[in-house]
Amino acid sequence: MAPQLDGFFAQVDSLSDHFIDRLRKAVAIPSVSADPARRPDVVRMGHFLKDELEALGASVELRQLGKQPDIPSLDLPPAILARYGSDKNKRTILVYGHYDVQPAEKSDGWATEPFDLTVGEDGRMFGRGSTDDKGPVLGWLNAIEAHQKAGIDFPVNLLMCFEGMEEYGSEGLDDLIEAEGKRFFADADAVCISDNYWLGTEKPCLTYGLRGCNYYSVEISGPGADLHSGVFGGTAQEPMTDLVRVLATLVDTDGKIQIPGIAEQVAPVTEDEATLYDGISFEMETLHESLGSKTTIFEDKKSTLMARWRYPSLSIHGVEGAFSAPGAKTVIPAKVIGKFSIRTVPNMEIEKTNELVYKYVKEQFAKLGSKNTLKVYAQHTGKWWVASPKHWNFAAAAKATERVWGVQPDFTREGGSIPVTLTFEQATGKNVLLLPMGSSTDGAHSINEKLDKKNYIEGIKLLGSYLHYVAEEPMSE
Repeated sequence: MAPQLDGFFAQVDSLSDHFIDRLRKAVAIPSVSADPARRPDVVRMGHFLKDELEALGASVELRQLGKQPDIPSLDLPPAILARYGSDKNKRTILVYGHYDVQPAEKSDGWATEPFDLTVGEDGRMFGRGSTDDKGPVLGWLNAIEAHQKAGIDFPVNLLMCFEGMEEYGSEGLDDLIEAEGKRFFADADAVCISDNYWLGTEKPCLTYGLRGCNYYSVEISGPGADLHSGVFGGTAQEPMTDLVRVLATLVDTDGKIQIPGIAEQVAPVTEDEATLYDGISFEMETLHESLGSKTTIFEDKKSTLMARWRYPSLSIHGVEGAFSAPGAKTVIPAKVIGKFSIRTVPNMEIEKTNELVYKYVKEQFAKLGSKNTLKVYAQHTGKWWVASPKHWNFAAAAKATERVWGVQPDFTREGGSIPVTLTFEQATGKNVLLLPMGSSTDGAHSINEKLDKKNYIEGIKLLGSYLHYVAEEPMSE
């Protein structure tokens, strides 16, 4: 039996200006976690959320997470643990989001002030954090308020975990989640995270898989100090030359990883999985538009999506210690550090992948016969995640999506990483769902980040509807 949601939907529509104003207030707080000078603003954003939640009748705790590891004098912003409802006869859903944002300055190339939500006549709402992740976080609060003002009983108990360091590595959060897995989160029946995006702009999706990320440094050093190429060029073996030659062996033009043993770890494609790609709403033209070019490796949808979601990729990101400014500088760097990452997939193991990388890089360096010194190490690692899209949590979200948007959602994986997804799954033992609000063109980490008004308002309806369908969905794996 479909839930009676018309009254809820009408209330969301009537409160839309109020909900946009709430987002405007949130965007106005420049909660940039990567900037120590902005830490008071991050903390202020946490208190803003606490006040808003308490005004709605939720019980809220600001949990202190200690000091920031790389800046021991700096307190981490608090995590918000909140509960709305404690009816033993209702299911309990745990939701996660983050209230910190990426850095943004008008001088970066923004067309509007980044911390002033600007709503265009076309319905696009520009502002840092609008889609990542303040809009979705406020979506849960708005759903609560719309139920209250419509006089509709809230269908579940809601547990909330909102953090203020996601854009800077979620420092301190894993320990909190693991500690609270059998305490504050103990009665959660499932988990929902709204911190990702539709595959395109027209069709909503539900996400059941993410790639992991192993990030490596290759450090090559030789001379005791930087050298002048006019004096020392031709007399010293140069670290930069060695590094470029090593990095060039890692991956070919078509993205095939050259490190032996990587491909052999990858789980084979099952018949069931292969069929999931055929009906997905995705056009290569959309990818060309996102790239700003036609430099794609593959020409077809299925190969492209599989390369993006279910196969590993290796990307070279940059070189530390080398001259990179405009103009000419004839320096020979004494030490350079190349950075690259591997996006990992089932069934790749972190330690096994690290061993293969270290062995291969050392072998390639040895082939050079250089007198310079090599170090290779992982800066950080994060495991891939895959959930069952057949779980009742996904079934409820699919029904809610169809009710709100009028179409069945695509079931997608994503090429990026949201490490907290796996942490919640392991700590609670429950199914985790990624339920996006925004679309692929929102530009979450870019200039001119936006959230479409329609996605925000219909997204509030989606989050609320999902909770109603969750309350009715039969328990099944």
